[in-house]
Amino acid sequence: MGAAITGWGIALPERELHNAELARRLDVTEEWILERTGINSRHVAAPTDSASSLSIEAGIAALKRAGLDASQLDMVIVATSTPDEQMPATASLVQHALGASGAGAFDLNAACSGFLVALAQAGALVTSGMAQRVLVCGADLLTRVLDYDDPRSCILFGDGAGAVVLESAPGIAFGPFRIVSDGSKEPLLRIPADDGHLRMKGREVYRHAVASMSAAVKEVLVEAGLSVTDIDLLVAHQANARIVEAVALRLGLDPSRAMLNISRLGNTSAASIPLALAEAVETGKLHDSDLVVLTAFGAGFVWGAGIVRWAAPVAPRADEELVTARGHD
Repeated sequence: MGAAITGWGIALPERELHNAELARRLDVTEEWILERTGINSRHVAAPTDSASSLSIEAGIAALKRAGLDASQLDMVIVATSTPDEQMPATASLVQHALGASGAGAFDLNAACSGFLVALAQAGALVTSGMAQRVLVCGADLLTRVLDYDDPRSCILFGDGAGAVVLESAPGIAFGPFRIVSDGSKEPLLRIPADDGHLRMKGREVYRHAVASMSAAVKEVLVEAGLSVTDIDLLVAHQANARIVEAVALRLGLDPSRAMLNISRLGNTSAASIPLALAEAVETGKLHDSDLVVLTAFGAGFVWGAGIVRWAAPVAPRADEELVTARGHD
């Protein structure tokens, strides 16, 4: 049994925080921020936004793209490090709001690798026959846990959500996926319970991220009997522009085949891969039957890679609007 992504959607808070505003607050220059991150602006959640509200918005768009009603879903998975509440699961709130009666729902926390891990789990459900249709959401509001007295971390992150519908699709190979963890590196990237702010040792995280994502991509390619030249598009977690570029370089991949949209969104954690996928489709970087390699790295450490054969329509139907940020063209 195979599986394919048949719909996608995004949700971005209306407010954009530009480098100029951050630079004034931090007493640095806009160029200092851009040089270290590749980021010009990022979206920041309003008080009324939440992981569930953004996931719901992205999920509605993804279902519309797939031509499905929420009642046809078998499972809803939300990958997030910033749930609405400690319990119940944010996914249950999304499932109820969408009207996915009868569907199961659960949250998954693998930090910035959350969407990759959730998609792998959705694929396992579908290809095993346990589910036919799964909504996979990645949503994070990390600006709410940033220390704005720490200029090396607070300049990196933005808020948002992305979602895809994964459906059973006989004949379309899905995977393989490779997920790895090393809990011994926990001190390098964390949100301590007694602090509540994201703490990161950037230099060490950079080094591990580049090496780990590159290795994971190579491993899934070998398992699939493919090579780097078979990759049509690399969609890596948008942690930092320099990290994405370094991974492409280490793989020997033409930079034009690596999706990069961090400039306007920042690091959106679990939302970054679905946001990048949606933009790749809508800007013509992703085409029917393209071989897409996904890779991510996040706190835990948790990292990995997976292969997806793109099967969703690459252009919206005439009666649909492009899925864009609220209040923006």
